[in-house]
Amino acid sequence: MSLFANSPSSASSGPSTGDFSKDVEVKDLPSDGITQIRFSPTNEHLAVAAWNGEVRIYEIDGQGNSQGRALFKHDNNKGVLSCCWSRDGSKCFGGGTDNAGRMLDLQTQQTTQVAAHDEPISCVVAAEHQGNPLLVTGSWDKTVKYWDLRQQTPIGTLPCQNKIYTMSTRNQLLVIGTADRYVNAVELNNPTRFYKTVQSPLKWQTRVATCFLEANGFAIGSIEGRCAIQYVEDRDSASNFSFKCHRQTPPNSRDPANVYAVNAISIHPTHGTFSTAGSDGTFHFWDKDAKHRLKGYPECGQSIVSTDFNRTGAIFAYACSYDWSKGFAGSQQGSPQFVRLHPVQGDECKPRPGGKKR
Repeated sequence: MSLFANSPSSASSGPSTGDFSKDVEVKDLPSDGITQIRFSPTNEHLAVAAWNGEVRIYEIDGQGNSQGRALFKHDNNKGVLSCCWSRDGSKCFGGGTDNAGRMLDLQTQQTTQVAAHDEPISCVVAAEHQGNPLLVTGSWDKTVKYWDLRQQTPIGTLPCQNKIYTMSTRNQLLVIGTADRYVNAVELNNPTRFYKTVQSPLKWQTRVATCFLEANGFAIGSIEGRCAIQYVEDRDSASNFSFKCHRQTPPNSRDPANVYAVNAISIHPTHGTFSTAGSDGTFHFWDKDAKHRLKGYPECGQSIVSTDFNRTGAIFAYACSYDWSKGFAGSQQGSPQFVRLHPVQGDECKPRPGGKKR
């Protein structure tokens, strides 16, 4: 039986603490710290971006074995901060500290520069506008740009309040998180205007924001060990809430001694439940509609910097690497880094019965 085959639907959820003993490591990773991982939307290809300027692409088989299939680099080994796939899975993109967005065409194996900013590109996401594929890039130069791959200049530019820290898209919703805790919602039918702007309900710096499966809101995580569920429309605001996570409380104490950043939030592609992962090296699965933690996993030995579900939701990938949450002083040569593939078992990501969808 395949390691990543779907488990029987009758399987019970079991204890709230999960087991990652069957997780499989991806082999032959980049030589420097990992920044982001993303699965292809059409097959079992996994892109891994790193500080050494590489984006490596692996093919994952039914047993969780990984084989390198392609690689592309940014200029002068400048770090790649973000990666994504075109919606048809034929192209992979990277955005980096060389201020460039680059594209690998998997069919031709050719790499070309397709985007440029005045400062590092921190976020790249794939989208569509009026039926045409787009690459959307966000930068520390405080702008978001939209690129039609048939043209050399952006088809639109959206000035933002501050440096872009995170972006996510689903259907026609684009969410942009910046420094100073601004969060902008954009309708991609009108991409050069903000549909709505709010400040994060979380008190500290935004690390990640990810759109819901229904494209009606987003989950946002911050450096304070807290996550918030936010809906775009005011009529749904009563369903907004926040909760604590990725905190450690010593035995015989009620006050958390250690608070960790929430670095990654991923949405299950069929159930709509979501994961959080953080600097504490743990990941958890949650049901936002039931306001319930479905399963939590122990520390894996290193900060988790990025996560993603594959297209079916049968595989949950998590990348562990130093996340610079403790600055240069916390960086140690030879510190562990790895990407693991977790087989999603039974109903560990299924929503609780009776949860009310918004």
